[in-house]
Formats: sequence, C-alpha cells, structure tokens
Amino acid sequence: MASIDPELVQSIVSRVLSELDGKLSAATKTESGFGVFENVDEAVREAVEAQRQWVRTSLDRRGKVIAALRRVMHRHAEEFARLAQQETGMGRVEDKIRKHHVAADATPGLEDLEPRVFSGDKGLVVEEYAPYGVVAAITPSTHPIPVMLNSIIIITAPGNAAVFSVHPAAKRVSAKAMEIFSRTIQEAGGPANLVSMVREPTMEAVGRLFDHPDVDLIAATGGPALVEAAFRSGKKVIAAGPGNPPVLVDETACLDTAAERIIEGAAFDNNILCIAEKEVFVVDSIFGRFLESMRKAGAVELNELQIQSLSERAFARDGSGHRQVNREFVGRDAAILARAAGKLNVSDDVRMLFGETDFDHPFVQEEQMMPFLPLVRVRDAQQGIELAVRAEHGFHHTAMIHSNNLAVITEFSRAVDTSIVVVNGSSLAGNGPPAGEGYFSHTIASPTGEGVCTPRDFSRVRRLTTFGSLHIV
Repeated sequence: MASIDPELVQSIVSRVLSELDGKLSAATKTESGFGVFENVDEAVREAVEAQRQWVRTSLDRRGKVIAALRRVMHRHAEEFARLAQQETGMGRVEDKIRKHHVAADATPGLEDLEPRVFSGDKGLVVEEYAPYGVVAAITPSTHPIPVMLNSIIIITAPGNAAVFSVHPAAKRVSAKAMEIFSRTIQEAGGPANLVSMVREPTMEAVGRLFDHPDVDLIAATGGPALVEAAFRSGKKVIAAGPGNPPVLVDETACLDTAAERIIEGAAFDNNILCIAEKEVFVVDSIFGRFLESMRKAGAVELNELQIQSLSERAFARDGSGHRQVNREFVGRDAAILARAAGKLNVSDDVRMLFGETDFDHPFVQEEQMMPFLPLVRVRDAQQGIELAVRAEHGFHHTAMIHSNNLAVITEFSRAVDTSIVVVNGSSLAGNGPPAGEGYFSHTIASPTGEGVCTPRDFSRVRRLTTFGSLHIV
C-alpha cells in the first residue's frame, strides 16, 4: 500500500478550507454606506447626527420603522440562522430560525413607553420617556442577530442611536445583518446610520467605544472582562452578565413532565442560551425514577467513565490550573459530545445527554453551554435549595424548580434571588412568548438589576409640572 504524503493532505485540506471561507465571505458580503464602519470615531460621529434627527421623528414614523425591522427579520430568519451556524459552529439551525422569529415578534417597542399622568388640586404632572443619546452595544457569538435586532428595537424606540461592537466569531453575519437593518431603517423613513457597527471588532475598539465622549450609555452583553471594561468607563451601564441556571426537582414533581420540560429548555440550540438549564439537583427518594423519565423523554445517559472522558475534552486547564470551558465543544450537537465521551455513537436526533455527577464537578460549577446535563443527588429539597444557590454563584440570573409544594417553591424562589424563576416549566417560558407570558428580551441585566430589559430601561424619565393649572376636573 502506497504511503500517504502528509504535505499533499495538508495542501488539500488548506485548499478546501480556503474555498469554504471564500463562499462564506461571499454569502456575507456587505455594501458600503449602510451602517458598517471601519473605525469607532466615524461610527459614533454618524450616530450623533442620526440621533438628532431621530429624536425629532414622529412616533408614528418610529412605529413604522420598527414594524419594517420586524418584517425584514422574518424574511431573513432562515438565512441569518444558517450563516450564524456556519460562521460560529454553534447550535442547531432549526432552533436558530425560531430565535430570529421570536426576536422579531416578541421584542417590546413603543407600546412599552406609555407616559404617566398625575392630576390633583395642585396641578398636572406628565412623565414621558426620553432618550439618553448614543448607546454602545455589544452582541455575543451565541445569538448574534437576534440580540442585534432585539437591541436595535429596545434602544431606538425611546429615541436613541446605537453603535455595536459585535463578537469577532460572528462578525461576517453581523455585518450582513447590519447592512440589511440599516437599509431597512432608511427605506422606512428613518435617518442613515441610526444603527451601525465597527467592521473589525477588537478589544481596543471596544475600549475606544466605551470611553468615547459622545457615547452616553453602554449595553454590555458578554463575559466578565467585557462587563468590567464597561464599568471602568464611568458611564451608566446596563450589563447582561453570566449565568449558571440551576434546576431543583423534588419528590412532589410530575417526573415525566419535569424531564420533558428540562430537556426542552436545556437542549434548545444546544444549550447556548444564558437562561438554559445547566445543572439539575434531584431529591434522592425519586432519583432513580427521574433517570428513567429522562431516558423516556429521549435523553441518552452517560456512565461515570464516559462523563470523565467527556470532561477531560470539554474542559481545559489554564496556566493556574483552573478548568475552563473548551470552546470547541460549546454549542455542539449531542452526537459530537457522545463521541468525545468514548466513541459513543448516537443519532443526530438525540438532543440531550445526561448523567450523575457530584456537586464539585466542572459541569456543575461552570457555565458550560453544551447539551449535557449533570444530575446531582440531594438528600431533600432543603439541601437542593442550598446547593442550587451555591451553584448559581450569585449571578442572580435564572433558576428553575419542578415541584407542587408551594412552601418549597416559595423558599427556593427567595433563596436563589434570580432575575427569572421558572416553576414547572422549561427555561424558555421564563423569557416571554411564545413559550411563556409577558415580554421577551435577549438583554437580561442581572448585574445591574434591570432584569429582562425593555425600551424603558434605555430611557430617561422626564417630568413636566404645571402648578395650579390644567387640572380640568
């Protein structure tokens, strides 16, 4: 048998990768003049002028612009989903398509900005929501375009402009989407460059954007380093920080339903949602039955050796010996994780892996964003609450409980103190339609306390008082 020439193999691989990169670049090619700038100063300068025009634009026109943005997102949902999956390698296209439609349908707009009026013997008071000016916004690689569209609506509805710094791993699809959104705003009667981005995202560009004197507010969606950089600017910050959402299943829960709901939330887009179930605490007396419910719901169980093998691949140690998530496994399909767990072949239809671990396991302690759920056995609900609080690490983000004991539900909700608590439902129900009630946002600002953000969070409240007059009754 002839020997294989390694240089020839490398040459072929390099050529194929180059061709794929060229095709993706062509698919995400943008046109100049529609919101994509080469540097921060130019983008902010244009945003300042656009915001001056936008704040004088009628509410009727603003409503038409937002409606046009929703429609264009629906039209491009599948295209954006496929391009994002190709560029980042994360998630499932069918779930990403749904995320794009949800962002278009369920993001609150002008209806969130109803003025308040107080009338009495001493006159009339009117409070309205006013813009800050120019907002610096960050988008993640996990949901680049849904976050962008959601942010555009809730930032511009009150009259702000937005300059984005996108995640480098999703810069091409982000530039394509920005060109489409910017063009749509102009065609619907809004000003040019009301929303924009810097083509090449770097930490230096982020720092310049945060510190720019004409930026009035920062919306930071990202890791701890980025959030810390935002706070160092000395400006008002709306920060969407990390999460490690725990789940508690007690002996009063409907186990089959709990398993189905947990898998529904944790498996969605391969667990890259920040609200998704990351670790599950199960009361010992029903632990065995819950394992069976997970199997019945379609999840595949890993044994101790398989979990160990997966952990060694999914977590790498840094220079100080601390375990960090291996980005090569973030958002990958369960079938890929199964192969890493010991050459275990599972169908591509399998959405979730699971297995028993101890509390200190890295899959429990880290925000791992993979379709593997660690199950931790606890003595009773009280211990489950205590461990859930510890595993959540004080992020105050999201937590789930499956129980029919109102006292336990109440104690759990008070103890975790998170922005979102979901009772007997999937994590998806905690962020509004279509899975739940209320309203939807990709900006869940736990570090700064706004919670699930709406246009009001990007507004200043202004009060007009007419003393002793205009009280007409």
